[in-house]
Amino acid sequence: MPAPSHAEAPPSSWLPAAQDIPRLLLAPVPLFLLQPIFDRMAAHVARAKPEVFERLGPHAAKRFLVDPVDLPFVLLLRPKPEAPSLTPYRRSERPVHDAGIAGTFLDLLDMIDGRLDGDALFFSRDLRVSGDTEAVVALRNALDDLDGGVVDTVTGAFGPFSTPARFALDQLRAIRRSSHG
Repeated sequence: MPAPSHAEAPPSSWLPAAQDIPRLLLAPVPLFLLQPIFDRMAAHVARAKPEVFERLGPHAAKRFLVDPVDLPFVLLLRPKPEAPSLTPYRRSERPVHDAGIAGTFLDLLDMIDGRLDGDALFFSRDLRVSGDTEAVVALRNALDDLDGGVVDTVTGAFGPFSTPARFALDQLRAIRRSSHG
């Protein structure tokens, strides 16, 4: 009897590897090459959705460590309305921060986009919060109050690459759905 080809392999055999693709692709990339992308995203969101930063009030001066646990870096968000920044750091460099939010990349993304409930993620332990929880709640509330998705705003920052960026996210979400379904 011939061995099954890869095309015949059950989807569950390749899902874990497929979920690791973003981490594997990004691990060797020097962070200074990613910084302009994060700068562009922060500036674009600040222009398109300034209310998210303004709603933070006194928490706009806080430093939020966003830890997508399945990526090879963490992000430091400084949501100052006049000059927001999003800076990647290697996991070993964990910058000083006031509050931390950790979860998988897609869970974090879908939470800020309103596709997943942050409270449900927190109570299921799929989301971990540390430090100034009041600041984290203020950030979450500011994101929850937005009209339209933050993810669409962020991917829109890439101009002609917006469509491929949305396609890539849709593919990652489909992989996740397949692994949970």
